[in-house]
Amino acid sequence: MIAFGRKLKLLKKMWPLIPAALYLIGFLVIVSLFLLGLSLSVTSRGQTTFPALQTYQAIFSDSEFWVALVNSTIFVIIGTPLELLTGLILAVILYKRFIMRNAVRSLLLIPLAIPALVTAILLLILFDYPGGHINHLLMGNYSLLPGVIQHPVNWRGSTLFALGVSMLGKIWRDMPISMLIIIAGLNAIDPLLFDAARTMGAGWRKQLTSVIIPLILPSISAVLLLRSIEMWKEFIFPFVLAGRFNLLGTLIELFYNDWSNPHKAAAVAVVLVVCISLTAVVLFVLTELTRRLLTGR
Repeated sequence: MIAFGRKLKLLKKMWPLIPAALYLIGFLVIVSLFLLGLSLSVTSRGQTTFPALQTYQAIFSDSEFWVALVNSTIFVIIGTPLELLTGLILAVILYKRFIMRNAVRSLLLIPLAIPALVTAILLLILFDYPGGHINHLLMGNYSLLPGVIQHPVNWRGSTLFALGVSMLGKIWRDMPISMLIIIAGLNAIDPLLFDAARTMGAGWRKQLTSVIIPLILPSISAVLLLRSIEMWKEFIFPFVLAGRFNLLGTLIELFYNDWSNPHKAAAVAVVLVVCISLTAVVLFVLTELTRRLLTGR
């Protein structure tokens, strides 16, 4: 009877969220069915054939698709941990009390207020070839630093540099989200636990590995999941800065607008959704294993 009463109270609390949940689920189902239908159909001479697997056969035999898939995978594998590490370091720093802490926290939220397109264009100006400000700075054209290179670097002329600059902009732009999620996890920790750990002789490193990390694993898991999704579907920064070095997000735009092939674009979008789903499962398993390793249960 007590358990039934608790479930009833929980249902009453969740009742206002049901319309929003139904809307999101319904929208997801409609978009997913539309993408599947578009990717499994082929239009030839004005006639549409459904179902057909020719579109998937075409993209799987297209080297451009595999290059974009590899680029996106590298973007996620490198960018997601970097964004988590950046947010974690800043969150731990801001968790401690110091003078002007609120002002510093407000300053670190500024990247989130700047539109992603504006940030991408600013990076485009900074890393432009050959007259970008970074090249001028490294060549000693400004009085701030002595010249360290003789010729300008084409930052957007190779996959490594182009995707590296795109990743730099993405991490800088979205870092405040990771920081805020982890700060929320830190604020939920009972301060008495730190006092008990210090009483038992645990230093800062031991507190970090034995108290902080295990207790903020839900926040870390949320950051990894949300940021990995954002990394997979990133479009603006690679579109502006990476140019011809496609990720899956920019390849969808290429197929749809430049090549006027919505069927291929939908097929790549389905592959992107599958990649995101697999990543979510892998991250869930890894965080659960990490929790058991740190807590011993």
